[in-house]
Amino acid sequence: MYEVRFHGRGGQGAVMAAQTLAEAAVIEGRHAHAFPFFGAERRGAPVMAFARIDEEKISIKSQVYEPDLLVVLDESLLDIEPVAKGLRPDGKAVINTRKLPTELDLGLEVECATVNASAIAMEFLKAPIVNTAILGAVVRMTDLVSMDTMRQAIENRFGDKFGEAAARANVAAAASAFQQAIVGRCKGKRPIVAKKEWLPEWRDVPIGTTLSPESFDGVAVGPGGARQNLTGSWRVQTPRYEKEKCVRCLRCWFSCPEGCIKRQEDDYVRWDLNYCKGCGICSQVCPVKAIDMVKGGSR
Repeated sequence: MYEVRFHGRGGQGAVMAAQTLAEAAVIEGRHAHAFPFFGAERRGAPVMAFARIDEEKISIKSQVYEPDLLVVLDESLLDIEPVAKGLRPDGKAVINTRKLPTELDLGLEVECATVNASAIAMEFLKAPIVNTAILGAVVRMTDLVSMDTMRQAIENRFGDKFGEAAARANVAAAASAFQQAIVGRCKGKRPIVAKKEWLPEWRDVPIGTTLSPESFDGVAVGPGGARQNLTGSWRVQTPRYEKEKCVRCLRCWFSCPEGCIKRQEDDYVRWDLNYCKGCGICSQVCPVKAIDMVKGGSR
């Protein structure tokens, strides 16, 4: 059995990538399945998707914990998620990045393919949806399916959902990535540090909101426990505030879905960038254009 784990951000198409890879395997006569994993947070949040391919019927339904192939749709996840956790020593990786394989450090020295899937997606799709581009690199990196079969799977899945023109554009993105992917070996110096998780038995679960926040092995649980989850790390654009333009109408403060805009005593505002996800709503509602969204998650 061959197991694949996709890491991406909500909106990049990791789920569709896993489904399309599985469909390509089925077209070639094998058994395959694909499924996602994500929490309540979606757009921009780290998400995972999984695919399994085998010559026999697949009965395992769990997540993929020890993948043969790791596919990373967003390079920034390497710094906030232990994406290489469980990757087999003889496994392979495909990364969306401008870097060469030798410039990457996954924490494991494995065979690796890199491709600038973001640039390819913008060229062919006019949007940063990198799933089909990364699939072209997957075909280049592995012998799981042929490029002809992948084209057929993309045409089937994307054509049915988005139309013939979208299918052609996505096929072109995959073909371009197949040609541009660079194969080498990455470095393995980075320590792979797993996030702390609280895995309780039912007796250990706090009773709803009747309890104050508690800590179990350094993990906050209960009301307010989400404060430890720095959702600002998901941001791909950052608000830039020009205070001299601000008329202190407070529309941004009122409209922020995360409550990360803080009202000051003088009715000017500031952002708690630990939790700002870069949705851009504050910029959209500002009547005097005092807030602009700039690329990047920097402070």
